Amino acid sequence: MVGWGPPYDFMLGVMAFSNFYRSLLAFSLSACSPAQLLNATISQAELTVTHNIAYGDMPRQKLDIYRPAGAGAAPVVVFIYGGAWNSGSKAMYPFVAATLARQGNVVVVPDYRLYPEVRFPVFLQDCARAVAWTQAHLGEIGGDPRRLFLMGHSAGAYNAAMLALDPAYLAAAGTSRDAIAGLIGLAGPYDFLPITGAEVQAVFSTVGDGPESQPVNYVDGDAPPMLLLAGSADKTVYPRNTLSLAAKVRAKGGQVEDRIFPGVSHIGLVIAIAPLFQGKAPVLPVVEAFIRSHRLGGHREASAGVHAAE
Repeated sequence: MVGWGPPYDFMLGVMAFSNFYRSLLAFSLSACSPAQLLNATISQAELTVTHNIAYGDMPRQKLDIYRPAGAGAAPVVVFIYGGAWNSGSKAMYPFVAATLARQGNVVVVPDYRLYPEVRFPVFLQDCARAVAWTQAHLGEIGGDPRRLFLMGHSAGAYNAAMLALDPAYLAAAGTSRDAIAGLIGLAGPYDFLPITGAEVQAVFSTVGDGPESQPVNYVDGDAPPMLLLAGSADKTVYPRNTLSLAAKVRAKGGQVEDRIFPGVSHIGLVIAIAPLFQGKAPVLPVVEAFIRSHRLGGHREASAGVHAAE
C-alpha cells in the first residue's frame, strides 16, 4: 500500500476521473470541498435522513441513517468509510449513502474514533458497536433482520472485513457475525504485511507486523458471503489484497465473488457509485445484485466461488 492521504487523494481521484469534474473543481474549489461538490450532485428527495444518533458515549460514536420513503423490511447496509484510520467523516459520504438508499436500502454510516486518538483495534471495536446498535434497532429503522450487510471502502473495507471474519469483535459488542447477510468490500487492505508507511505503522503500533492485524488470517470458511471489488489501477491499496482474501476464502470453502475493474483507481471505485460516474464501472449494479440475492436462511450460495475481471 502506498499514498495513504485521504482528503488529498479524494481530490485527485475525483479530478482524474472526469474531465467535466476537473473543470467544475477548478471553478468551485475555493468555495467547496471535492466531497461537497460530489454530494451536491446527489438527490436526497424522498429520503429520510437522520443525523448524529449516538451508539456510544464518545463524540465520534455517532451515526447517520438514510431511509427510503416507506421503508419496511428493507435491506440494511452499514457503510464504513475509509481514510487510513486517521481521517474521514460520515459527512463526506452522502453520495454513497443516498445513492444506495434510493435503490431501496436503509443505509447506516457511522463515524468511529481514529488515530491518534486510538490505535488498533479500538476503531474496530467502535465499528462493532455501531453494527450492534443497528442490529438492535432494525425494526425501528425499517430494516429486514435477514438482510443486514456490512460494506466499506479502503480502510473501511478492512474494518468491515475484520468484523465479518473475526467473530470476537461483534460478540464483544453484543451481537454476532451470524446476523450478517453479507460483506461488501471495496478496495480493501486485507493482506498487507509488512506494514509500510509511518502513518499506518503508527496506527498498528500495538501489534507491529503481528498476524492478528490481517483479515486473511481469520478466514475459517464460516464468515458471511463476500463481494470483494477492486480496480486494476489502484496504486493505494493494491488489488492483490482482494485476490489474496478471495483465494483464502475459497480454499476454506467459503462464499466469495471477486471482481477487478480494469483502469479503475482507488478513489474511482467508490466514486463510481455516484450517478454522475456510474458509466465508469458497474459498481452499483454489482453491489445491488449481491444485496438482492443474499439473505439469512436464503440464497447465500448464489455468490460461491465466482471470480471475474470486468
